[in-house]
Amino acid sequence: MTVETITDPGDERIGDYRALTDVELRTRWEPPNGLFIAEGELVLRRALRAGYRMRSVLIDAKRVSQIEDLPLDDVPVYAGDQVTLEAITGFHVHRGVLASFHRKPERAAGDVLASAKRIALLEDINNHTNLGALFRSAAGLGMDAVLLSPSCADPLYRRSIRVSMGEVFAVPYARLDPWPSALAAVRDAGFTLLAMTPAADAVAMRDLNPRQRERPALLLGAEGPGLTRGALAASDVRVVIPMHASVDSLNVAAAAAVAFYELCR
Repeated sequence: MTVETITDPGDERIGDYRALTDVELRTRWEPPNGLFIAEGELVLRRALRAGYRMRSVLIDAKRVSQIEDLPLDDVPVYAGDQVTLEAITGFHVHRGVLASFHRKPERAAGDVLASAKRIALLEDINNHTNLGALFRSAAGLGMDAVLLSPSCADPLYRRSIRVSMGEVFAVPYARLDPWPSALAAVRDAGFTLLAMTPAADAVAMRDLNPRQRERPALLLGAEGPGLTRGALAASDVRVVIPMHASVDSLNVAAAAAVAFYELCR
C-alpha cells in the first residue's frame, strides 16, 4: 500500500470527496458518475466484502495503520490531517476514513422478486437516515429484499450507508417503475401487498392470516403523509400496528422494524 499525503484541499486527486454535506450536489454527482462514498472502517470493509470495487481512500494520517491489512496495492490512498480532511469534505471526519467505490449495475425488480419471499416496498422515502435504518432493520429482522419507488432517496448516499452500518450492501434492492402501476407485477409474482396505514379499517398486523403472511410485500410511505392513494388502492390488505396512549403512529423506520419482526417471526 502506497500512501500519498494531501495538504491542499483543492488537490484534483481527491475530487470524489469534495462537499460531502451538500446533498443536492452529491445527488447530481455520485449516481451519474457511478460512484458512492463509504464512511468508517467497518463500512468500508463491508463494501469490499460485498464485492464493490474501490476507487480510492481518504484517511486521517494518524489512522493509516487501521487499513494496512486490506488489499489496496492498486488503490490510491490519500492521507491528511483533520483540518485538511474537513476542508475537503465539509465536516469533521470523526470516523477517520472515507472511501470512494464504483457502483454495481442496477438490478431489475423482477430479478430481486424472483429470489425473495418477504420484501419491503418503499414509497417516497426521502430521508436518508430513515432509509438507512430501514435497510438495517430489513437485514437484521429477516426481510429478503427492498423495492423502492422512483422518488425514493439513494440507498448508497453516504448517510444512508452509515446509518445502515453497511447493510445496504447486504439487502438486494431495485427501483420499481412505473409507480404505482408496477405494484401489479409484485402481486403477479405471488406476493400479498400489505399497506401500512393508521386508517380505521386497517387490520392489526398480529391478526394477519397464514396466507397473508406467506409471501408478504409490506408497503411503507414517507414520514408524515404516509402512502399515497394510488399505493393504498393497489394494496390487498391495509395493516396497522395497534398503538396506545393516544399516539397515532411511529416514525417510519421504527414502524418498519416492528412490522418486519412481526412478519418474520
